[in-house]
Amino acid sequence: MTGPRDAGEPAPVGQTVTLVEGSTFCLSDAAGDVDPGNRHGLFVRDARVLSRWLLRLDGHRPQPLSVLAPDAYAARFVLRRPPPAGSADSTVLLTRERLVGDGLRETVQVENLGREPTTCVLSLVVEADFADLFAVKDGRAAGSGAGTVVNGAELRFTARADGGRRLRVTVSGDPVVTPGGFSWRIVVPARGEWSTEIVAEPMAAGRWINPGFERGQRVDHSAAARKLQAWRQANTRVDATDPALAAVLRRTETDLGALRIAGPRSGLPVVAAGAPWFMTLFGRDSLLTAWSVLPLGLDLALGTLQALAATQGRTTNPVTEEQPGRILHELRLGPDSDRVLGGSHYYGSVDATPLFVMLLAEAWRWGADEATIRRLLPAADAALEWLDGYGDRDGDGFVEYQRATDRGLAHQGWKDSSGAIAFADGTPARTPIALCEVQAYAYAAWRARADLAQAFGDDRRADQCRRRAAGLRAAFTDRFWLPDRGWYALALDGAKAPVDALTSNPGHALWTGIVPDEHAERLVRRLSGPDLDTGYGLRTMSARMGAYNPMSYHNGSVWPHDTAIVVAGLLRYRHVPGAVLLAHRLIDGLLEAATAFGGRLPELFCGFDRARFSPPVPYPTSCSPQAWAAAAPLLLLRAALGFEPDVPARRLRVTPRLPRRWGRLRLTGLRLGPATVRVTAEGDRAEVEGLPAGWKH
Repeated sequence: MTGPRDAGEPAPVGQTVTLVEGSTFCLSDAAGDVDPGNRHGLFVRDARVLSRWLLRLDGHRPQPLSVLAPDAYAARFVLRRPPPAGSADSTVLLTRERLVGDGLRETVQVENLGREPTTCVLSLVVEADFADLFAVKDGRAAGSGAGTVVNGAELRFTARADGGRRLRVTVSGDPVVTPGGFSWRIVVPARGEWSTEIVAEPMAAGRWINPGFERGQRVDHSAAARKLQAWRQANTRVDATDPALAAVLRRTETDLGALRIAGPRSGLPVVAAGAPWFMTLFGRDSLLTAWSVLPLGLDLALGTLQALAATQGRTTNPVTEEQPGRILHELRLGPDSDRVLGGSHYYGSVDATPLFVMLLAEAWRWGADEATIRRLLPAADAALEWLDGYGDRDGDGFVEYQRATDRGLAHQGWKDSSGAIAFADGTPARTPIALCEVQAYAYAAWRARADLAQAFGDDRRADQCRRRAAGLRAAFTDRFWLPDRGWYALALDGAKAPVDALTSNPGHALWTGIVPDEHAERLVRRLSGPDLDTGYGLRTMSARMGAYNPMSYHNGSVWPHDTAIVVAGLLRYRHVPGAVLLAHRLIDGLLEAATAFGGRLPELFCGFDRARFSPPVPYPTSCSPQAWAAAAPLLLLRAALGFEPDVPARRLRVTPRLPRRWGRLRLTGLRLGPATVRVTAEGDRAEVEGLPAGWKH
């Protein structure tokens, strides 16, 4: 790893360091060591191919000084030899420069800062267990499941359970090689240095995988770097005068670039849900991320839509919860994938299906070509048939969920942890459950399909869909609104009783437009209270509710994507008193949280009040980087700009309400079908350049 590069954000010593490239990721400690007892490892295609990777100097663990991670796929671990007894100083510096692709490359450099030569023994312990990702995550990995062979300066590991999975590790520097690893006895001259390069290359399904890098190659010439550079060049350029916003947007673009993977069957880019445990296609996460990322470009939206259409449910299977028209929840490729949840293709999600239809129409408005949209219309119609058929279990017009077997997820909305759906007094709700936000998504899906039908000359279908949406809106208003509380019920339970807890979920209803203005005004007041607003974002559940816990996963924590969706909803209702004020307050809080987390918003953080703990308290098992958290700043940007294109109608609406601290914002090279425009905005003013003749603005 040579050549000039951005130093990046230092990672706090003592924390887990996550490197990610596509669906491959590596977890280690701040010294760069991979210890299976800490659920560390190098994971490729949902299997841990490196389970132990421990560097020792003279038999001791080097002392970590710093970790620099310029990009999501590369890091530099800075260490030193422990000082001799009676001294506070060390003269031996070690650096471990790591690059992750579909494999791992590490350059270890030993530098002697002293005035006389030094001798030392450097050793690297290496193990591979080929454990399934879920076995590692759940603490069920049972130790090494591999046979080991020494082949010259190379170690080869073969999975005992699957001979098609192997790993070879090769090194330079003339080591002594044993089945347990490598060692070097070296002499480093005064003011001199010594280095070795170590490469780990995996095999899957009987074929060696191209790791995406070469020996001795500069990091900025690797496949990961080239992919990220191409992604940046293809994207809209966003410049902000606010340095905090600019830094967050840079990290957003980098992390989203690293999380892109090839979609199943189509091979088109989609985004993995997040590191470390969700480096795969997720229906809900990938769809919402693609929606948020539209200001950068259409590729992720189109890749996601085509991947999910290709894996859409075709048959009925209670184990996988597949049903005709249902959109995939999760795809897995690990050795134990058939034994986790419902198998390698699991469909237990109630909201991915309407979100698919919503994104299809939105991609059309942003300039997707007609032929692609027409090819995807049958998938959208199958999704709507699922909403009205399998999704509406009792024929009341609402979409409910209840898992088919005890292997599936008990809760199938985005708040899918146990106990996440509870009444105000804390009593858990019983299934089947009709979630507030899912009805709002279904309303938006019917509206979206109506727009597509009208655009393609099918007025009868358009009228049918609009009537279905209007009926759902009326029923939602009647059954979910709690007039004595001033908010919407979180859900209807199995007995059709309103689950009356105050949560962030009704903010998603604002986002879709299902809320009438008279209810929106009261809802904004409820969302503005200190029981929901932490100062760093919106709690998932009000602090006044019986199930509230600021350290819980879904009952009081802050999820950045959730707050961003609520902000988008508030700015959709910008004419309602208090909506813009609250939106700006939430935007400022989220960006300050991002700054506190080194410019990267995590999946979630604890929901303590800002007055009590500042900076915000991390949630211990939060994914980072995570796709919809990384995309949240782009959704904030889009909502604050009031950016609403309609390329087929040759129309662009920009009604900015930018927070004062943002200053000037400029988007350059923004593609809207055949047009490439530049947008400059500040406060409530915007200027658009580059629109072709005949466009309305």
